[in-house]
Amino acid sequence: MEIAKLGEFGLIERLTKDIKLKNNSTRYGVGDDCAVLHYPDSEVLVTTDMLMEGVHFDLTYIDMEHLGYKAATVNISDIFAMNGTPRQLIVSIALSKRFTVEDMEAFYAGLNMACERWGVDVVGGDTTSSYTGLAISITCIGEARKEEIVYRNGAKETDLICVTGDLGAAYMGLQLLEREKAVYYQQVEEARKKGDQAALKDLQHFQPDFAGKEYLLQRQLQPEARGDMIAKLREMNIRPTAMMDISDGLSSELLHICKQSHCGCRVYENKLPIDYQTAVMAEEFNMNLSTCALNGGEDYELLFTVPIGDHEKLESMDNVRQIGYITKASLGCMLITRDDQEFELQAQGWNPLK
Repeated sequence: MEIAKLGEFGLIERLTKDIKLKNNSTRYGVGDDCAVLHYPDSEVLVTTDMLMEGVHFDLTYIDMEHLGYKAATVNISDIFAMNGTPRQLIVSIALSKRFTVEDMEAFYAGLNMACERWGVDVVGGDTTSSYTGLAISITCIGEARKEEIVYRNGAKETDLICVTGDLGAAYMGLQLLEREKAVYYQQVEEARKKGDQAALKDLQHFQPDFAGKEYLLQRQLQPEARGDMIAKLREMNIRPTAMMDISDGLSSELLHICKQSHCGCRVYENKLPIDYQTAVMAEEFNMNLSTCALNGGEDYELLFTVPIGDHEKLESMDNVRQIGYITKASLGCMLITRDDQEFELQAQGWNPLK
């Protein structure tokens, strides 16, 4: 169905008619000029992300449902990175005429799946037309008690540097998808040059073989916010001194923490958590594994610092790795290699404006 047949308000009604509010702080959601929220005893956390077709995602290899899930997740992750609880989501979309009502229903199905996962209410947004592809802007609203909020600027000398999960898998998933996309277009171009209509018809059903690489694809196409680890840290009575989610790459995020906390760091190459599939894929691409882990981005794991006294508590936690420690600013931000050499840590992660 063409979206124009429904119109803006008809589309909004169709996409949001089944949304049921889950949070007491949501007094009124979709359907008026503003959503109404109420936070009497908490600080309000607000974050926003814009995703542009051709810059942040490629519809050649991500479908609308996965895109909706990912778009919600990257915002929800920012609230967890402040040690907060996500509550509401505002969704704005600019789309061209090539998208159908069914496309947008698939997008909202993925978005709602992520919201259901973390108990988040969709409470409004905006929809308009675009001449340059799909643009998505999402704002997430959360809450936290004042004393529980964790900023980037709280790291102290001797604090331990920790990460959840593993690193580099999302980046290797992207490399895999880009490679298969290039193979597909090369075959299409060769078939066109030969005028081989049968081959062109067969290529309409082109399906790469991703057997054994499912984890890498999931990390790229359907990342998970680490609210489970926030809950675990609270359960263990561990309060990070500084925290970020890893969206642009570990090196970039750690340098942000060090700059805002006026400190230095030591990170050990041999302590970086890396999944087996990531290692295999890096070797296949002839890429340096540590570089992928340090600079890949889109892992949406948590990077945080904790007082050294929490060392034993952290040792008992699954999916948390201690990768280094905070130092004086005068000592700089250094990577210690496997052969004990020191190199200055470089921010080589994702830069959308570069």
